[in-house]
Amino acid sequence: MLNNSNTMEVVAFHCPLRLPGYKRSSNVSQPSLLPFRACKEPFVGCSTYRQAVLWNSYNSALNGASCIPRKHVRVPWYNYLLEFNQPVVHKQVKASRPVVVRSELAGTGIPDSAYPLSDITFGSKVRGIGFYVVTGIAAIFLIVLMIAQHPFVLLFDQYRRRAQFSIAKIWASLTVAPFFKIEYERLENLPPPDVPAVYVSNHQSFLDIYTLLTLGRSFKFISKTGIFLFPIIGWAMLMLGVIPLKRMDSRSQMECLKRCMDLLKKGASVFFFPEGTRSKDGKLCAFKKGAFSVAAKVGVPVVPITLIGTGKIMPAGLEGILNPGSVKVIIHKPIEGSDASVLCNEARNAIADALQHQG
Repeated sequence: MLNNSNTMEVVAFHCPLRLPGYKRSSNVSQPSLLPFRACKEPFVGCSTYRQAVLWNSYNSALNGASCIPRKHVRVPWYNYLLEFNQPVVHKQVKASRPVVVRSELAGTGIPDSAYPLSDITFGSKVRGIGFYVVTGIAAIFLIVLMIAQHPFVLLFDQYRRRAQFSIAKIWASLTVAPFFKIEYERLENLPPPDVPAVYVSNHQSFLDIYTLLTLGRSFKFISKTGIFLFPIIGWAMLMLGVIPLKRMDSRSQMECLKRCMDLLKKGASVFFFPEGTRSKDGKLCAFKKGAFSVAAKVGVPVVPITLIGTGKIMPAGLEGILNPGSVKVIIHKPIEGSDASVLCNEARNAIADALQHQG
């Protein structure tokens, strides 16, 4: 595109283009343009743009290109797109606007239980590295004991595997002791170790597993199948009898619930996070009813547990840091019943009340 002194711009195209309203001359050796016929048909919206049209016998931009002055022409959008096969680009001023994220659980959280996310400091990163160093070293030594005693565990205690959970308790206690303190309330509400039950709690952090293992109860957790592939930690999960689950797979979910019922009937306990995922801000989300359906069908009690403080120490999504703080574990009275909905509501209310009072 070149400009001469008369502000005439030359526009050359390598392929013949046809503008609505123009007709090609019968003499193809000479460029020809007929007057533009105004578009009178109804249309939605117009695009004001500067246009130029050429025709020549060789379809070349270098031979006899026809030039016309640039001018504003109103052309229907659909004609422009059909003839030129190019998008109409309009410059728009982008104004900032608030972004609203909605989900099916919107409005189900408890505002009083939310906590502000702390800033990431250098000290938090150092503590995070130290945490994983300690847990790794402890796991390397203790996995040897678990492997050595596993044949005897399968022979004498295949379902509850109390000996393996004793080692898991030692591992969790050694890991958390240098970094934060755990305070327990109402331990008298825990059922005896040989009484099967469904344990449920809120889920705020990766530290929830460590905290719950320090209770010394041999309940079976439910975990994603991908975690079983990790060395050492995956081996330990297999020896503890952790139940694998494929997320977003309805068949896997049904098999998981069926296995939980079988374990409960054989005297083992199971543990659920009924929210289904970790809370990003500490708010208690809606509970899924799978755990409570299992308890109602088998006829075992539901033991609600409230975890406070784990999300502040290691927030969800920031597993590489470890903030200073303390953790509180509140054991609520067991709930019994045959209605899954009633069990779900009572367990959630107990956990929610504790979060509100402690928040």
